[in-house]
Amino acid sequence: MLARRTLVFVISIATMALWAKSTAPVRNAAPPLLYTVAPEYRPLAWMSGEERFPGGAQIFIAHARSRRLLVPGFVASADANVSFDGKKVLFAGKQRSGDHWQIWEMPLADRSLRQVTHCDDDCVRPFFVPPDQFVFAQKAAGRFVLEIASLGGNNEKILQLTYGPENYLATDVLHDGRILFGSAYRAGNGAVPELYTVYPDGSGVEAYRCDHGHARYAGRQLSSGDLVFVQDGGLFRFTSALADQVAVRPPPGNYSGDVVEMPDGTWLVSWQGARQKHFELREWKPGTSTLQPEVIATAANIIQPVLANQRPTPNIFPSGLHDWVYANVLCLNAYTSKYRFAKGSISAVRVYTRNASGETRLLGTAPVEKDGSFYVRVPGNQPLKFELADNAGNTLKKEEGWYWLRGGEQRACVGCHAGPETAPENAVPEVLVRSVVPADMTAGNSQTPTGGH
Repeated sequence: MLARRTLVFVISIATMALWAKSTAPVRNAAPPLLYTVAPEYRPLAWMSGEERFPGGAQIFIAHARSRRLLVPGFVASADANVSFDGKKVLFAGKQRSGDHWQIWEMPLADRSLRQVTHCDDDCVRPFFVPPDQFVFAQKAAGRFVLEIASLGGNNEKILQLTYGPENYLATDVLHDGRILFGSAYRAGNGAVPELYTVYPDGSGVEAYRCDHGHARYAGRQLSSGDLVFVQDGGLFRFTSALADQVAVRPPPGNYSGDVVEMPDGTWLVSWQGARQKHFELREWKPGTSTLQPEVIATAANIIQPVLANQRPTPNIFPSGLHDWVYANVLCLNAYTSKYRFAKGSISAVRVYTRNASGETRLLGTAPVEKDGSFYVRVPGNQPLKFELADNAGNTLKKEEGWYWLRGGEQRACVGCHAGPETAPENAVPEVLVRSVVPADMTAGNSQTPTGGH
């Protein structure tokens, strides 16, 4: 285990600059550690477009025998993310009281600052995306939208990644190049946080798993490829061999997520015990029953740990989007689903969108072949919802929430809510035997489709 000594201190946002100068032993023979200190932390406030740090926050960096504020001249900072070479950090910060959160870049060697967003409202939770981009959440019209931009500062290259009516917040960039993010999954009149993925060009959005309803958030990927996240205050994981989640079973308590895997295999976790008012940073070796103190405060939360070390660079995703305003989607077999449909019961698929005022509008209806296949053309970059109907027009199943396809995307799904772990049958779908031209759902849409099929 890496040598280290516990740091325990009393935190007051007003006196951060004073106790940041302390040189108490912190971390010996270990990569620098960044973490956020916040007197109040509301981890799911983003779901309603609200502030996660109502009492302010500051990023600290601890290394060797020192700890200090990362940006002492700022009134607030949070959401640190370190580049894959370990040399730079992105963070959300406010220079002055009354400022909106903006995204900043800092080389750790010289601590120079560069503002990389100039948002009209808050911009938060940045992550480096290879080769030279970053993803972040921008607040627009009261809700958080995921966007991706070049670190070169060219505002013309800012691309919106999410097009649904919910709030969105990135939580990691996966080894395969996809962006992991949180959003609400709606079931009836309620909503719970769920984990989704999207490629850096906005295509391929999908739920990480399809067993919804468990309130998952703050997911991070381990070196093994497993995903660790929070559910009801506990830690759970997804592993590629299983379609459903499994419990991690750390010591009892409440966890905030954003788990950090140390070089020796131990985990850094933000933990709140039954007698603690705030989250503390603890070290845990998976499989053991104890947590070792790492950073503890008596009046604030210690959250969002991140190591300033080199790590593998995720795959670079080559976009294959066409220059169209519409998208094509092929369903191979709607009967391949977590839901049970009687053979021959599915007759048609209806596609809906949502206008700017929040009203649902029917785009059109298309037939579903006997083998369950259908092929439709839909507007790109708009909220979409699919509904299966029987031959009498009765609804068999309708999506609870909204998703989207990027303009120029051609996407095939195995079935309706079949799950990303389901493989397709080795057969030509009947809808393509009948015709290779998709049923057009773009008539009357404000955008005019052009080119290709």
